[in-house]
Amino acid sequence: MKDLNNHQHAVEIKNMWSYYHDVPALKEINLDVQEGTFLGIIGPNGGGKSTLLKVILGLIEPDRGDVRIFGKKPKEGRNIVGYVPQHSASRLDFPINVWDVVMMGRIGKASLFRKYSPDDRKVVKEALEKVKMYEYRDRHIAELSGGQRQRVFIARALVTEPKLLLLDEPVAGIDTTMQKEFYEILEELKSRVTIIMVSHDISAISVYVDKVACLNQKLYYHGTKEIKPEDLEEAYKCPVEMIAHGVPHRVLKAH
Repeated sequence: MKDLNNHQHAVEIKNMWSYYHDVPALKEINLDVQEGTFLGIIGPNGGGKSTLLKVILGLIEPDRGDVRIFGKKPKEGRNIVGYVPQHSASRLDFPINVWDVVMMGRIGKASLFRKYSPDDRKVVKEALEKVKMYEYRDRHIAELSGGQRQRVFIARALVTEPKLLLLDEPVAGIDTTMQKEFYEILEELKSRVTIIMVSHDISAISVYVDKVACLNQKLYYHGTKEIKPEDLEEAYKCPVEMIAHGVPHRVLKAH
């Protein structure tokens, strides 16, 4: 992957609506993400964050509006999108080691019956080294900590050679030290790939990302990393106060 110099539209969404059993899951979504951006999306459970990622991935067809990934429809652009699922969504009972988990990301780059090539192995090795997991390549995936598994899933996403990386609550359930290391990896990656991450962690979002959006069926996005209190209050439907502990961040009042 080359460093990003000439910025273009990575994601363009115009007046997009998505329904679930005739109930709006996403309403009137408008979003323009430039190539090379690290965008964080925050919002409450049930607010549509995972649904939005699935629309971008082409797994859900919007009921109204237009969605483009680098100028293509989501299903056409799926081969340039990498995806890291929630930590809790990981299957641990399947007997597979770290190397093979990451190598699975190369399936889309090969014909169905082609064996993995030396180039495939080179790409997998480089991805594991990038996320500092190469030394664990022979370890069973279930033997890893939550943070280590998420690094492996980042590596799996990277071997698809994506231009856009989507992450769905990637640090939920992971200890603080591992979270910091995880975000540092993303910070290094953002010079090569556009990143959209959904999270509940408002404080981390404001530290590591370039821009922030709030989502609760509707999207509140101003193209900066500054989070407006009124946007948070509208998204979370409760009062918000700002508290500083070295780094400014927002927390929700008890209610």
